[in-house]
Amino acid sequence: MPVYVYHCDNCGIQFEKNQKFSDEPLNTCPDCGKKTLHKVITAPVSVIYKGSGFYSTDHRSNSGATSSARNTKESTEKTDAVEKPAAKSTETTEKSEA
Repeated sequence: MPVYVYHCDNCGIQFEKNQKFSDEPLNTCPDCGKKTLHKVITAPVSVIYKGSGFYSTDHRSNSGATSSARNTKESTEKTDAVEKPAAKSTETTEKSEA
């Protein structure tokens, strides 16, 4: 439930009241009994962040970390695969010459 701040123009009292959105606003001052009570418009409560903060890497799963490692491993294997046939062809040439 929201908290509303009320102020009486007659006696100057200011107080907070928990009310539902559907409740009617108060008109009569609880101290002096006059109908000079009105809501005070207040700024919304700001959010205060404490601590070091949250980053995209704070909750990264292990699968996300291994996928980048997997991509590096795959690219290394592709490079090795390109180099290996050339080495095999050299070996075959050496065998046929002997």
